[in-house]
Amino acid sequence: MFAALIADMDAAQNRVQIETYLFDLHGDAAAVTQALVRTAQRGVQVQVLVDGVGTDEVPQTTLDELRQAGVRWRVFSPLHARWGKLAMLSGTKWRRLHRKLIVIDSRVAYCGGINILDDHYDPNHGQLDAPRFDFSVRLQGPVVTAIEAATSVLWQRLQAVQSAKARDFSSAWHTWRKKPPHDSPALAAAPGPSASTAVTDTTGLHADRVELLLRDNLRYRTRIEHAYRRAIGAAQREIIIANAYFLPGRKLRKALITAARRGVRVRLLLQGKHEYFIQYHGTRPLYRSLLAAGVEIHEYAASFLHAKVAVIDADTPRAWSTVGSSNLDPLSLLLAREANVGIYGSAFAQALRKPLEAAMAECQRIDPQQYLNRPWPKRFMEHLAYGLMRLAVLLSGKRY
Repeated sequence: MFAALIADMDAAQNRVQIETYLFDLHGDAAAVTQALVRTAQRGVQVQVLVDGVGTDEVPQTTLDELRQAGVRWRVFSPLHARWGKLAMLSGTKWRRLHRKLIVIDSRVAYCGGINILDDHYDPNHGQLDAPRFDFSVRLQGPVVTAIEAATSVLWQRLQAVQSAKARDFSSAWHTWRKKPPHDSPALAAAPGPSASTAVTDTTGLHADRVELLLRDNLRYRTRIEHAYRRAIGAAQREIIIANAYFLPGRKLRKALITAARRGVRVRLLLQGKHEYFIQYHGTRPLYRSLLAAGVEIHEYAASFLHAKVAVIDADTPRAWSTVGSSNLDPLSLLLAREANVGIYGSAFAQALRKPLEAAMAECQRIDPQQYLNRPWPKRFMEHLAYGLMRLAVLLSGKRY
């Protein structure tokens, strides 16, 4: 993805907008940083918005280089300097900017799960033996307009909030009411995106239609979850879901179980090599009801699985896929700002299915009987992690 992104930035004429949860400076990500500098130095407007929890403190020398070049750098919901990540004990601080959106010249957009982070590096675990398993799509067509509007609105509103904090209420009100460059970012049809992923070369694919699926805490609280449930409910042959952090609520679990029981082949590709203890172990108590219904569960252990994608009925005219930033867990579906694209069309669905099936072929498939017979200390640890996650949701004031 980064090679295509850098090429697009080097060709930019007007504006580059980047939203990402995590912006890192190692390996390939450093090349993206230098491309931002080059682009801004040519007079192109460059805006970068990073999350205040996902992105560690960037060295001042790097920030100075970016700002001197003309890059506008902003942090979404930064943590208090004194309390740091202890502030995350407040449920409101879990409302993070988790989406990964990039728009270049109103012409090209990227949407997916890939942060500005080298595929072979992890901030918590260092150098990786194998690349992270993740996806992003490069899009062209009317959906770019919707993505540009979404990024512009958020940038504009953060600017208004900043003005209000500085007690410049007139500027804050003017900025807040200013119309974005395009209309509502809700849904858009696109006759033909091109697509690329971190693990395959599937450029130039055509889709029948592409829609932008946002999740926030105001207008679009359930759009992504509803899109999943609608597609799962209509599935007739197969459902493949790859998800890094998988803890779906009751309605989503019921939809998957119902689909499996009516004869749809349901396959889940989940983490086998985990990044975070609680998210990984807290998922496993859900396996019982899913396995009992006939759902196949594969755990990916070659490297970290960070994907948030799905493919449904790939070989049919009803084919639907999604690629984006949203996990099927409470943090994504209840609290964070997320962005997926829903892609209608068999060509893209079949191309996306190939790397997912290849990954599952190399994975350990969970045996239902072995799962039921796992040692009691392991079961205790899993239920403890699950209980802690449920408690965290309760403390956030949400129902799930």
